[in-house]
Amino acid sequence: MANFGDHQLGIYVQGMFQDVRPEITTDLSRLEVQAAASLSAEAMGYIVPSAGSGATARANLAAFDRWRLVPRMLRGSTERDLSCTVLGTKMPAPVLVAPVGVQTLAHPEGELATARAADALGLTYTHSTQASHAFEQIEAGSKWYQLYWPTDRDVCLSFLQRAKDNGYSTLVLTLDTGTIGWRPADLDRGFLPFLKGEGLANYLTDPAFQAKLAKPIAEDPTAAVMHWAQMFPNVGLSWDDLSFLRDNWTGPIALKGITSVDDAKLAAEHGVDGIVVSNHGGRQVDGAVAALDALPAIADAVGEQLTVLFDSGVRTGADAAKALALGAKAVLLGRPFLYGLALAGQAGVEHVLRCFLAELDLTLALAGHANHRELNRDSVVPA
Repeated sequence: MANFGDHQLGIYVQGMFQDVRPEITTDLSRLEVQAAASLSAEAMGYIVPSAGSGATARANLAAFDRWRLVPRMLRGSTERDLSCTVLGTKMPAPVLVAPVGVQTLAHPEGELATARAADALGLTYTHSTQASHAFEQIEAGSKWYQLYWPTDRDVCLSFLQRAKDNGYSTLVLTLDTGTIGWRPADLDRGFLPFLKGEGLANYLTDPAFQAKLAKPIAEDPTAAVMHWAQMFPNVGLSWDDLSFLRDNWTGPIALKGITSVDDAKLAAEHGVDGIVVSNHGGRQVDGAVAALDALPAIADAVGEQLTVLFDSGVRTGADAAKALALGAKAVLLGRPFLYGLALAGQAGVEHVLRCFLAELDLTLALAGHANHRELNRDSVVPA
């Protein structure tokens, strides 16, 4: 049984007896400020800001502040057990590394460093279709694959096959990014990394993608990028298309980007295994509902039929505890680990993940819970 809370004691011991203090803050809500000094203006503009005025991203954070944990006393529990099984994957804690594209914007090693960091803690790494490194390069014992469904079904089939061949156990289909949202921070710089070939490693190494090109990529890289640009926007998908995935993927399937109760019910009707309640961290629709505000009603509606996961706005272990109390079976952590990556590569991601897990563990301990499964609606109250 992992004792994540030991990380806190280790930091104190290093500080008091070795005069060694963390180079990266342990206040996970402040990581963005610290990382800003290590990121280029283009990287900051892509990673940090959200769609339009940023209202959805602000709403995500505000939603967590509208709930308060209710600690219980004298519960007689000395150890916590955060282990769980999510969509068939055994995990040491109800925490996954979220799919994030173009991680080389934060650090040259990008997804390679993130996957190694997740693996060091036994956490599940989720590989983005828009990654800077290909399927085959990712070294992690537990990994899921996040699909942006290309308009070319041959390429889609090839992606699914490569994911299966390389040990990705669960498919996460992102629904809320049929095309890229209105992102002023990128638009004002005229910056879209994909048009320089960044974040296209899965495509550029794909035989089905390459077969559609008139010339090898090395001879005409611009044509390859333009070919990608023709197949990435896919706003025409419908619920009926999901049968194609079920026919061509043997493992669990989760739909990411659900914030509507009606859509959650449709997901159950169409035979998927799970959903991720998410608004893409506020990066797609400005003025949309906060993901945490959507979670309770969705969990009530389909929690008995589907595995309900959560992301968008999660920064701290206390945030995770609130999401778990409101109905999520696990949370996906996004931007915070990316800030750790920017600050110190693999070591930075490990620092962020260890701090996150330790804070979740200690939050449970101080709230009187032996495990996260004890969290429920009585564990939180509206502020």
